[in-house]
Amino acid sequence: MPLQMLITVCIIVVVLFAALLAILGRYRKCPADKILVVYGKVGSNKDGTARTAKCIHGGAAFIVPVIQSYQYLDLTPISISADLKNALSKQNIRIDVPSRFTVGISTEPGIMQNAAERLLGLKLSEIQELAKDIIFGQLRLVVATMDIEEINTDRDKFLASVSNNVEIELKKIGLRLINVNVTDINDESGYIDALGKEAAAKAINDAKKSVAEKNRDGEIGQANAQRDQRVQVAAANATAIDGENAAKIDVAQSEANRREKEAESLRLATAAEAVQAAKAKQEAYVAQQLAEKTRAELEKATQEADVIVKAEIDKEQAEIQAEAEAEVMRRKARGEADAIYAKMEAQARGAKEILERQAEGIRALVEAAAGDPKAAVQLMIADKLEELVKIQVEAIKNLKIDKVTVWDSGAGGKGEGKSSTANFVSGLMASIPPLHELFKQAGLDMPSYLGTESKPEAEAIVAVDTAPTQQEEQDLPEA
Repeated sequence: MPLQMLITVCIIVVVLFAALLAILGRYRKCPADKILVVYGKVGSNKDGTARTAKCIHGGAAFIVPVIQSYQYLDLTPISISADLKNALSKQNIRIDVPSRFTVGISTEPGIMQNAAERLLGLKLSEIQELAKDIIFGQLRLVVATMDIEEINTDRDKFLASVSNNVEIELKKIGLRLINVNVTDINDESGYIDALGKEAAAKAINDAKKSVAEKNRDGEIGQANAQRDQRVQVAAANATAIDGENAAKIDVAQSEANRREKEAESLRLATAAEAVQAAKAKQEAYVAQQLAEKTRAELEKATQEADVIVKAEIDKEQAEIQAEAEAEVMRRKARGEADAIYAKMEAQARGAKEILERQAEGIRALVEAAAGDPKAAVQLMIADKLEELVKIQVEAIKNLKIDKVTVWDSGAGGKGEGKSSTANFVSGLMASIPPLHELFKQAGLDMPSYLGTESKPEAEAIVAVDTAPTQQEEQDLPEA
């Protein structure tokens, strides 16, 4: 039994180890001189379209079995010899441009994706031929836009134009231009050689002129000494010179006729080449126009699909968001209603508690008064008596009277023995509501120890005696 368990454990360990090795075997590292291209199901782009491949440079990736596979793109530079022959320049002169280009697969993200889509699976020789065709076409295009003098003298401008044009076209297939080297440029008509000879002759003539100017002063003296001899020699040689000039005229006329014939032949050949080149360009433009129309229709269909899908997604998102906002508003309203209900319930419980406490206090007060409600009320009034008197006194506290003028004849008011001023002040105090009136309005009787109704409260509170005068003028301060 223990032996069987040991065998089972060993089998499980072996299976797990084999599975681990299989998983680790699908992990691929990318060397520095290569690009790892993973294809199959590799996700989608930012715009939602499916990705054709995933390119990795300088890293590693796990290759999912069954649904993914991989290949490598070599970053080794490719040297291309582009010896352009009979390229037509802007002056309609054919020239030879021997050059060498060095290209390689680009590691920029977007261009690297183009290389994965267009160069994956091609051999190095096939990639070289494809790049060579692009280089020849762009090189001819640059030569056709420049003069021979400009190509020969301003070599930097020529190389910059070639590099820009070739670089743009190579990026479309995932390549980048590393180096351009153009050697001597030749033409079949000898125009460039003639330009060189002209420059050399000009330099030689300038040098001779400088030497002659330096030696002029010394030669003048020698010329004066030999003048007579030269005059005689010239007279003797005049006849021979006439014969030589006649022969030279014949030779020059023959040379002029030859050059005229050659120029006419060259003109006819150049015109024929221009006509054929124009026809070739016309056919190329027609083909390019058809290709552009097809590409425009494809892009239009792609854009329409993207817009419709995006609109449907936006519509669903808007509906989901509206439903979520409505649910939030409903939950918020239920929460606010619950809060208001809790608040009102708490206020009601507080009011009930206050009323119950007041009822208990009044019940205790009645019990203290031996069950007599009037006695209980009198106890409550006795407790608040100070405040009631204060309120009664303050009834005229804020009454402002700057000046009171009283015309008094000196006699008492209606036989009471008081002056008019005293009667005025007594009447003012009598305007205060009496306590017994307040008690009556409350349905109670004022205790006897607080006074009776038969005695006027104005006389009990204030007694004012005034001396009999014909006219009294008093200034009362502000209360």
